[in-house]
Amino acid sequence: MNETLDNRLILLGTKGGPAVRPNSSMPTSNLLFLDHEKILIDAGLGVTKRLVDTGFDLRTLSTIFITHLHSDHILELGPLIHTAWVSGLKSPINVYGPSGLIHYWKNFLKSMATDIKNRISNEDRVPLENIINIHVLSNLPLLIGNIRVLSLKVPHPPMQDCYAFKFEGTKTIVFSGDTHFFPPLGEFAKNSDVLIHEAILTDYIDTLVKKTGLGKKLKYHLLRAHTPVEQVKKIAAMANCKTLVLNHLIPNDDPAYDQNFWLKKISNGWAGKVLVGYDGLEITF
Repeated sequence: MNETLDNRLILLGTKGGPAVRPNSSMPTSNLLFLDHEKILIDAGLGVTKRLVDTGFDLRTLSTIFITHLHSDHILELGPLIHTAWVSGLKSPINVYGPSGLIHYWKNFLKSMATDIKNRISNEDRVPLENIINIHVLSNLPLLIGNIRVLSLKVPHPPMQDCYAFKFEGTKTIVFSGDTHFFPPLGEFAKNSDVLIHEAILTDYIDTLVKKTGLGKKLKYHLLRAHTPVEQVKKIAAMANCKTLVLNHLIPNDDPAYDQNFWLKKISNGWAGKVLVGYDGLEITF
């Protein structure tokens, strides 16, 4: 695919959780093209290759939003930025997210100090630390070009700083982030063109716990930190969104729970347009 700036969303990684198994999708990352801006939302494992495969020029990477600091949303943030830099990027990248991003970025630079120093001295590159700006989210709206960006803190225990994002331009696109059922999100996403919401099948949790070899703590976390698909429908109805996209799917790699299974689950009680996310899904608006 050749890169264009037409309004669209590409789901780069759609699985919930950090594990990568045979036939599974990759962890969370999304690429939004809106009103001539290119915005990456989250940077899970595999994001760099996924971006390049869409035709994205890494040298034009400029704006990244991070919902929270779980590894399936941030593991490849540093490597992505570094790879863009060694690909020839010289212009600033602005990264928006929780305050912990500052600590993460400082330590990534330390971990790569030998390589970075070598490339600056021997390849005449601009210092990497000089072109990266970390912005801690607040309640104030942001402007990215002509797009107004709002953030909403959502409950994803035990993490403290987790955010949903709303991008308001000629279209309104909302990302739920990782969250338990949270009615204020319905109002936050009111009349949005596209709502991208995480979803979990609670009937599958015992199977997942057994597959991982973990126990009650994982089960407890999954139950209290994510939104059952039956409750995603309630948020979509509150929001009156034009299109609902199921994303960050749990499960993602079990053939018994395919696209048709998810569609049957969501369609019973939700009459609006719905798409079940998969890696590479492109949505135009």
